[in-house]
Amino acid sequence: MKEILMFVQDGCPHCKRALKWHEVLTEKFHPEWKNVPIRMVDENVEKEYAESFDYYYVPTYYVDGVKIHEGPVTQQDVEKVFAAALEN
Repeated sequence: MKEILMFVQDGCPHCKRALKWHEVLTEKFHPEWKNVPIRMVDENVEKEYAESFDYYYVPTYYVDGVKIHEGPVTQQDVEKVFAAALEN
C-alpha cells in the first residue's frame, strides 16, 4: 500500500468536497480504504515543500511521487486515487 500525498489549502471548496468524498467512500462503500495513509499538506503552511512539486491547483493528489489528479474532484477521481495507492 502506498501513501497518498494530498495538497490542500484552507478554505478551498474543492478540498472540502474531496474530503467529503473520502468520508463517504470509506464509510459506506470501501471501509478497507480507512487504512490507506493520506498525508495532507496545506500549501500555505508548508509552502517550501509544496513548491517542490509541479502543480497549480488544489486539491492535488500524488501517489509514490506520481501526480494522479489535480483540481476539482468527483467520486470517480477519488476512487482512481485510492486505486493507485492500493495497486501493487
